[in-house]
Amino acid sequence: MSYTVADQMIEVLTQAGVRRVYGLVGDSLNPLADAIRRNPEIEWVHVHNEEAAALAAAAEAQLTGRLAVCAGSCGPGNTHLVQGLYDAHRSGAPVLAIASHIPSTQIGTNYFQETHPQHLFLECSAYCELVSRPEQLPRMQRIAMQTALAQGGVGVLVLPGDIGGEQAAHPTGHTDLVAPTAVAQPDQAKVQSLADKINAAGTVTLFVGAGIRDARAEVLELAGKVHSPIGHSLGGKEWIQYDNHYDVGMSGLLGYGACYDATHEADLLILLGTDFPYDTFLPQAHTVQVDRDASRLGRRTRLDLGVHGDVAATVRAVLPLLEQKNDRTFLDRMLRRHAAALEKVVSAYTEKAEKLRPIHPEYVAALLDQEMTEDAIVTVDTGMCNVWAARYLTPTGRRRIIGSFRHGTMANALPHAIGAAYAEPGRQVVSMSGDGGLTMLLGELLTVAEHNLPIKVVAFNNGSLGMIRLEMMVAGYPSFETDHGVADLAGIARAAGVPAITVDDPGELAKALRTALEAPGPYLLDVRTDPNALSIPPHITASQVRGFALAATRTVLDGGVGKMIELARSNLRSIPRP
Repeated sequence: MSYTVADQMIEVLTQAGVRRVYGLVGDSLNPLADAIRRNPEIEWVHVHNEEAAALAAAAEAQLTGRLAVCAGSCGPGNTHLVQGLYDAHRSGAPVLAIASHIPSTQIGTNYFQETHPQHLFLECSAYCELVSRPEQLPRMQRIAMQTALAQGGVGVLVLPGDIGGEQAAHPTGHTDLVAPTAVAQPDQAKVQSLADKINAAGTVTLFVGAGIRDARAEVLELAGKVHSPIGHSLGGKEWIQYDNHYDVGMSGLLGYGACYDATHEADLLILLGTDFPYDTFLPQAHTVQVDRDASRLGRRTRLDLGVHGDVAATVRAVLPLLEQKNDRTFLDRMLRRHAAALEKVVSAYTEKAEKLRPIHPEYVAALLDQEMTEDAIVTVDTGMCNVWAARYLTPTGRRRIIGSFRHGTMANALPHAIGAAYAEPGRQVVSMSGDGGLTMLLGELLTVAEHNLPIKVVAFNNGSLGMIRLEMMVAGYPSFETDHGVADLAGIARAAGVPAITVDDPGELAKALRTALEAPGPYLLDVRTDPNALSIPPHITASQVRGFALAATRTVLDGGVGKMIELARSNLRSIPRP
C-alpha cells in the first residue's frame, strides 16, 4: 500500500507522543482520517462542533504541557475551529491545528467552501502556513509543532485535501521536538535595582499571576522578608492561594477582598508573572514588573522598573540583597481588611441558604467545593460561573481550574472537560456550566455520551445570561433579551444519553451533588439557581454605581467566601500580639 502525505503526518504526530486528534471528519480530511483509522497508536475523537475540538485540545495541552491536536475540514469546518483556537492561543496552550483546504488546483477560483485558512488563522496562531507540495513535509509539520511548543500557542498547518492523499516525497525519519525548559536569568544590574527599590519602600504588595506556577516557594519567602500582602489574578489563584498567610484576595472584574486596596496603598507594587489585562484596577504608579516574556513588561501599566527574567530565578537572586523589614503594620491592616470584607458577606450565602428558593448559586459552588476530590479538575464557563469559581473554589495545590480566562468565550466548560477527561483519565472532572454556555454547544453532551466520558456537569440553570445582565445594569441599562426561561437541561441530557436529575430544593442539593460526583460515568446535575444573584467588583466607579442603582437588583455581593474565610481568619490568628 502506498505511503501518503497523511500517513507521514500521522507518523510524525505519534513520534511526538500525540495519541488523539479531536475533530469532525469531512471530505477534505478523508486522507488524514483514513491514516488515523489504519494507525493503532492514535485515535480520532469525534466531537460535534470543531470549536469544541479546539477547546478540548486546549484543555489537554494546558493540563499536560504537551502538544495536543485538532482538525477541521475546509470552509465552515475551519471557521468553526477558529473560536477554540483563539482560546488555545491566548491561553498559551501548545496546539497543532490541521486545517484542511479545498483541492489545491481549485484555490483562487471561488470554489465551493473556499476560504483562505492561512489568512483566517493568522491572528490566533504563532505559525500558519499552507502546504502546497508533498516535498514540504515532514519538515513543515515539525516546524509548526516546534513553534507551538516553543511559543506556547497554536501552530496551524493548512493542508489541501488532494495533497494529503498524494505519495509522501521524503523519508519520515525522526527529530527531537523540544518543549522549552531553559530559565530566563535576570540581568544582575536589574536585580540590584529591584533590591534597591524594595529596600527603599516602606510598604510592598505582591500581585501574582499564573507565571508564578513554579515559583510559589520563592514568592512566599519574599512576602515573609518584606511583610507583603499577596494578591492574585484569576490565573494565579490555583498556584498561590492555598496555605498562604499573606493572601488578600483577587483583583479585577471578579475580584474580592482587600487586593485592590493593597495594590493601591502600598509604596511599591510588584507584578510577578502576570499579564493582568485590567489596567483600571492597577494604580498606574510605583510599580515594578517581573516576567519571562519581555514583551509583556509595561503593557498594562507604567513601570518604575521592568525585569526580564523567570520569576523564581529573579526572586532567588534578589532575596540575599534584601533587608528584613520589621514593621508588618501594613500587612496586618490588609489582612484584617480582607477578613472583614469576607465576613461582611458570609450571611449572603449561608443564612437560611438550605431553605431559600431559587437556590443561591454561591451555595451550589460552596457545596461543590466541599464535595469534590482534592485533585479534581474543574472547567468553568465564562460568565457568572467564573465569579462563583473565583470566589468559592478552594485551591489545594492539586486541583486544576481551567477556563477561557483570557479569551472569554462562552460554551468553553464542557469542551474543556472533554479534553481534560482524555488528558487525565482517572481524575475527577467537573464542568461548571452556565445554562447559556451549555446550550450554545449542546451537541457536546452527545460527545460525552458516545465516548462514555466520566464528566460531571453541574449546570447553573437560571434561565438568564447573568453576566450580560449585570453588565447592562452597571451601565445603567435595564436588562433586555437576557432572560429566556429555564430549559429542562436534565431532560435534554437524558435524551442525549447522559444520566441527569434536576434539583430545585436547596435541602436536597448536597445529596444530589454526591450522587452526581460518585456516578461511574457521565452525569448532569440541573440546578435551578437564582437569576438575581449577581456580583460586582470590589471597586467600581461612581458612575457605575449610579447606573447600577438606576437598574436595581435584588441581590448584590461584593466579596468572596467559602473556605477562603477560614484562611482569612487563620491569617488573623497568626498576627503577632504586642
